[in-house]
Amino acid sequence: MLSMLVAAAIAQAATAQPVTVIYAGTLIDVPGRAPMRNASVVIQGRKIVEIRDGFATIPGARIVDLRSSTVMPGLIDSHVHLGGLDDRLQARLQAPVRNDEDEAFTALANAKKTLAAGFTTVRDLGGDPPTIRALKGAINSGAYVGPSILMAAKMISVSGGHGDPVNGLNRELAEIGHNHESNVCNGADDCRRATREQIRDGADVVKFAATGGVLSNVAGGLNQQMMEDEMRAIVETARSFGRKVAVHAHGTSGINAALRSGANSIEHGTFADDETFRLYKQTGAYYVPTLMAPAAAYKDGERGALTPAQFEKAAAAKGNAEKSFARAVREGVKIAFGTDSAVSPHGKNAEEFGLMVKNGMAPADAIKAATVNAADLLGVSAVAGTIEAGKDADIIAVDGDPLANIRLMENVGFVMKWGQVYKLGGQRQLTAAD
Repeated sequence: MLSMLVAAAIAQAATAQPVTVIYAGTLIDVPGRAPMRNASVVIQGRKIVEIRDGFATIPGARIVDLRSSTVMPGLIDSHVHLGGLDDRLQARLQAPVRNDEDEAFTALANAKKTLAAGFTTVRDLGGDPPTIRALKGAINSGAYVGPSILMAAKMISVSGGHGDPVNGLNRELAEIGHNHESNVCNGADDCRRATREQIRDGADVVKFAATGGVLSNVAGGLNQQMMEDEMRAIVETARSFGRKVAVHAHGTSGINAALRSGANSIEHGTFADDETFRLYKQTGAYYVPTLMAPAAAYKDGERGALTPAQFEKAAAAKGNAEKSFARAVREGVKIAFGTDSAVSPHGKNAEEFGLMVKNGMAPADAIKAATVNAADLLGVSAVAGTIEAGKDADIIAVDGDPLANIRLMENVGFVMKWGQVYKLGGQRQLTAAD
């Protein structure tokens, strides 16, 4: 009866919105549950309207034949930076001659690479706010190709901390930078001001730096830099605007202070102790490990692309993120997928899966971290993260079984976002007559 009603509704509105049916040989509709075999996903416009057993025939519908593939929800990367060049050395060399317009076109190119890799939603955790806001709007309007974007505007930082734009600059550039420091704060009241200004500039989520960071050009290590009263002020202010809070944190003391302050997610989480894992589970905060980033940064340092201060911190971080991740898996901490793309190359996001599985996570759980869990963290579970009726038609497919070989996620052959096919590598698009 339900199928008849759905078919009638589709037929009635067919002139207004096109209907597409995906034939899935294997369908991971809700990651974490057992896959379906030989199923159809019925899509109208940008929405999924029904999942059927077998290969459905709907008059007038376009058929996408993925019977030899594993079909699953579009992936979500919870930690990217769409602006900026992937090559760290070139970024340093070209910085004096690049304008905001250069950054905007670079961000657009990176967005295309990210979507082609199967990531239909991303959270941009620190970039030029007008650039990312404009890119987000252009993609949502359909004018340009890319993933759906949630943005954090600028990362809030204390003076001299990871996120202060004038670290290590000469006096002329530092003077210019001081005029654009809406993200730098000192003291709880000032951090409330900085939080409000990021929200004013378009932040869907607020990000702050609790500790030092590898790529800030300041010799200060990776330990706690922001005081706990400052962290609490940011969290309370963000929540008064209905925003979640993502926290850049490497050192144990900074991670623990951020968790006590109410962080929704810890980004990187390179070091940890027993208290860290107790707080993760007590607070329900997510851990976004970005395992690709430390290794990529260290390789940059080896080829001379980092300053001495940066390379020292890259060496300190190297290897520790994987140890913390492995324990987080054993402890049952909530984990959401994230890469820190820009530190590692855009479009290579799925290589994170291999590192997750190498360090103890089951392939099914790794895929769940990039769909169900990431959607929950980002607050988009109503429209993304699973293939279910009423959700956006953000769908990908790979050849073979990624539950047996997670490295298959690095070669996504089919990408659909909001019901539009953007990638169809080698698969036939059929008509109803076929």
